[in-house]
Amino acid sequence: MAKNYVDITLALAGICQSARIVQQLAQQSQHDEQTLRVSLQSLLDLNPTSVRAVYGDNPVHLHVGLETLQALLNASALEGLGAELTRYTLGIMMLERKLKSNHDAQERLSDRIDGLRRQLSHFDLLSDTLISAMASIYVDIISPLGPRIQITGVPAVLQNTQMQAKLRAVLLAGLRSAVLWQQVGGRRLQLMFGRNRLFTEAKQILSYA
Repeated sequence: MAKNYVDITLALAGICQSARIVQQLAQQSQHDEQTLRVSLQSLLDLNPTSVRAVYGDNPVHLHVGLETLQALLNASALEGLGAELTRYTLGIMMLERKLKSNHDAQERLSDRIDGLRRQLSHFDLLSDTLISAMASIYVDIISPLGPRIQITGVPAVLQNTQMQAKLRAVLLAGLRSAVLWQQVGGRRLQLMFGRNRLFTEAKQILSYA
């Protein structure tokens, strides 16, 4: 069966969007609130009707991820911030592979995300309470799977406990996109041998978004 490269590109953009948010938080201690909300919201729908539905049913919500994906695919030399983004993106993908082989972790993750949905009726998605809950899920279930993703940034920012929680919550959202990416047929080999196809799809999605 032919792969749906639109879905593959959207899910890959979801991973890249999380990687970019992590980079912005760690380096600049800032982020676009709507972009962060879209990424964290993607955690809550584990049985979506479509890939688009995971990201608010509108590709424009992934514009940061799509632009980041294009930049990574088009980079002639991965240095500086581009190397960071690549490391975060590949690190998230590697954690997804670890999660995929650990059924106990998958079940615990599903249960904890159900708990997040219940909390959402009492707290805003971007509240410290929910972000801390997401971070706890990452620490309890994902971090032990290894290898840990090393975040590079301003030391004062990285030492802030609220920022640490936000970074872990965003990495968890990136993992959700990585799971989705695998489910729709995404594979790491496509990043080497399907770069032009992915770049073209991302460009086309952005033109209609």
